[in-house]
Amino acid sequence: MKKLILASKSPRRKELLELLGFDFDIITTEVNELVPENLSPEELVKTLAYQKAIGVFESYPDNVVLGSDTIVVVDNEILGKPKNQQEAKEMMLKMKNREHQVITGVAILSKEENVIFSNTSIVHFNDIEEEEINKYILTSEPYDKAGGYAIQGWAARYISAIEGNYYTIMGLPLDKVFETVNKML
Repeated sequence: MKKLILASKSPRRKELLELLGFDFDIITTEVNELVPENLSPEELVKTLAYQKAIGVFESYPDNVVLGSDTIVVVDNEILGKPKNQQEAKEMMLKMKNREHQVITGVAILSKEENVIFSNTSIVHFNDIEEEEINKYILTSEPYDKAGGYAIQGWAARYISAIEGNYYTIMGLPLDKVFETVNKML
């Protein structure tokens, strides 16, 4: 019998997948995240999701492996995970009082088929005072998240609206994942 494997260390993705009621294991491999240049943001996240999934799938080919990656895009600039307070502050300054895209790529692999897709949501940030940004970057929240924020965390106070799938912003579009994994198991 096939087993679902989540190829992600993300506690958010684990929590989201648990919401779907699947029994799954978590197994990860190191991914160097080397991708061809000039990929669109959508192609980039799909490529990264596939790299994460295929690294695990090669060792567990009789199972269904789910890999995922999320990025934030402002003015065609991809914002990854900030490495320090200065990067976190710069990201918040770029996003304040405007909208940005959050794109999550998903790769679900099995012997029978591979399903790879991306989903995009739009997040609108309020105008955030620099003093508030300075307080925010002192929390632990920005440093392991694309764009330096978590919609379900402290940063929720800065969000005036979203367009699209809330769970895409958290890192896993649950509706499509549920439908796809159900067919593959």
